[in-house]
Amino acid sequence: MRQLVSALTLVSLAMVAALPAAQEDKGLTGLIEAAFPETKGTSPQPLPEINGDIDSLIQDVFNTGNVTSTTSRNLILGTQNQTPSKPDDCECVPYYQCKDGTILDNGVGIIDIRGLGPCENYLDVCCKPPDRQAPATPPPIGRIGCGQRHAAGVGFRITGQTDNETQFGEFPWMVAILKEEAIGADGQKLNVYQCGGALIHRQAVLTAAHCVNGKQPHELKIRAGEWDTKTKNEIYPHQDRDVDRVVVHENFHSGALYNDYAILFLKNPVEYAENVDIVCLPEANAIFDGSRCFASGWGKDVFGKEGRYQVILKKVELPVVPHNICQNVLRTTRLGRYFVLDQSFICAGGEAGRDTCKGDGGSPLVCPLRNDPQRYVQAGIVAWGLGCGESGTPGVYANIAHSRRWIDEQMAFYNLDNTVYQYPN
Repeated sequence: MRQLVSALTLVSLAMVAALPAAQEDKGLTGLIEAAFPETKGTSPQPLPEINGDIDSLIQDVFNTGNVTSTTSRNLILGTQNQTPSKPDDCECVPYYQCKDGTILDNGVGIIDIRGLGPCENYLDVCCKPPDRQAPATPPPIGRIGCGQRHAAGVGFRITGQTDNETQFGEFPWMVAILKEEAIGADGQKLNVYQCGGALIHRQAVLTAAHCVNGKQPHELKIRAGEWDTKTKNEIYPHQDRDVDRVVVHENFHSGALYNDYAILFLKNPVEYAENVDIVCLPEANAIFDGSRCFASGWGKDVFGKEGRYQVILKKVELPVVPHNICQNVLRTTRLGRYFVLDQSFICAGGEAGRDTCKGDGGSPLVCPLRNDPQRYVQAGIVAWGLGCGESGTPGVYANIAHSRRWIDEQMAFYNLDNTVYQYPN
């Protein structure tokens, strides 16, 4: 799902935005030398003189073509070609703390994630002190049930997407499963992303067994409501919860990944919010053949500024492939003509360049309800595949409908309501 070109483009733009204004007149060669200083003990190689603007350079190298970024007349966070200087009479504040020019009449701001403005963070705006107001407190929301997707985002909308970025709060059931690990020579403790998951209850997360099998509860925590893992400036904060129990399906096969189901039971429930809610689950043996569904995920990375990639939550639209067709396709691969696709799997994808990939394991595959396309039901869990985004080769997901009875039994065993993820609800 992660596209190298888009990641490099965003990183390049972010580096230019972070350079001091005093370096603006050095040209691109000077900018590159400032961004990548010499390492002690190495012989520097001279850089060729580079002329032109950054967007043109990236377009020439990667053949990305023209990308049009849409900005609102009420909110302009910058341009793609230059970093405007910050006026003396304003300061950088989160966009929701500024009244004039940042929030539209309908309460929804537009954020251009590719724009370079006078503030380092694209969720900040340059605001005059008299216009500044206290941080917004998210009001209580009236829930209308599970599976509510916010296709236009909540709190603000983003434009200028180049790598299938989701809107903020678009999939409020999406969860990141984290493990605290010591990183680097100094042993710094960081929350390392393990895999994705989906909230099915305020106190339960559904994920892939292969992600959490063998891990102890005290090693794990979940993060609900996350979107861009490198910023804390979103109007609705994420929620972290410690894991109390890890329950893996008793028939999980760690080699072939049959029955790749696990539930994480949390010590404390999350709170419902605009960006935190639960997904619906399908009835036992439900069929999704032909449905166009969405998978979402971040890919494997370290959370925070130490992350190596641009890590806004991504999405990809995929068609569900009938079980027998998927098995026949997979038999033409290195799996061989005798390969049998277990009934605990469902397939989706097969379109060139559209697929989940490494690090997306455990993340949900959700499909719209046929009688209510604004609500979504989780059809699968990202399990395995052969390559990423290869034309004609679908990805393989754990089939939620096949495990619905097992999920209900586990929820009841731990005294949690197993009706909250039923639809309509």
